[in-house]
Amino acid sequence: MKLVKLAFALAAAVTVSACDTPIGPDKSVDRNLIDRKDLSQIKWGVWVDPDGCDNWIADDGVEGYLARRLDKYGKPVCSGVAPPTVATGDFKNGATGVIGDPL
Repeated sequence: MKLVKLAFALAAAVTVSACDTPIGPDKSVDRNLIDRKDLSQIKWGVWVDPDGCDNWIADDGVEGYLARRLDKYGKPVCSGVAPPTVATGDFKNGATGVIGDPL
């Protein structure tokens, strides 16, 4: 019985120690090989979804990014900055590399 308890305690300790290990790559960094940079350095725009709520968007030539725009309470921001399904802002000028966006 003591061996079972010891095995269980050891398994629990190993499981809890894995909680500090990050899972997957850092999502806050642009991994493009041509012009790597922090995502805060990319030019962002706003795309209004069909429900009328804002989403942050950025186009880095090869990669594109989208994130829901939230207020300080975690609720979606629906500002009416543009009609639904329309994007605004300078979001397509985020790339400085040689690979352009054909669209």
